[in-house]
Amino acid sequence: MKPLFSLRSATASDALWIAELRAVVLKEDLERLGRYHPVRVRQRFLDGFDAELTQIILVDGEAVGSIAVRPAIDGHWIEHFYIDPAQQGRGLGGSVLTEIMRRNADSRAFRLNVLTGSPAQRLYLRHGFTVESQDPVDVFMVSSGSDV
Repeated sequence: MKPLFSLRSATASDALWIAELRAVVLKEDLERLGRYHPVRVRQRFLDGFDAELTQIILVDGEAVGSIAVRPAIDGHWIEHFYIDPAQQGRGLGGSVLTEIMRRNADSRAFRLNVLTGSPAQRLYLRHGFTVESQDPVDVFMVSSGSDV
């Protein structure tokens, strides 16, 4: 059974807990890639956080994740998509991704990047994303959004 969720707009006060969640969610992949640094993983998020572009994922009224959509000429960039590990593996990520893509659908593609070897890549493949390019650290993916 997929959990029900809701989304709310982020505020500046959400930045610190999302930075902590990011550190937890990305730690294993960043360590595998030899790129984990406990301060930098948080600071990179804080330096780029834009509350106006970010939604907080709520399950039973509790904040369990975040997702941001940054509009650009080349598409809608899905960024800062983090879900508490205790909530993963239940269909929440797919449900949130589907809803976010539905809400933002227009003629532009959806784009994102995921760390090389991350299990999250399977989620994106299931939702119509294809690999556009990759390097030793990142896999860049794109979807027309027409599958939404």
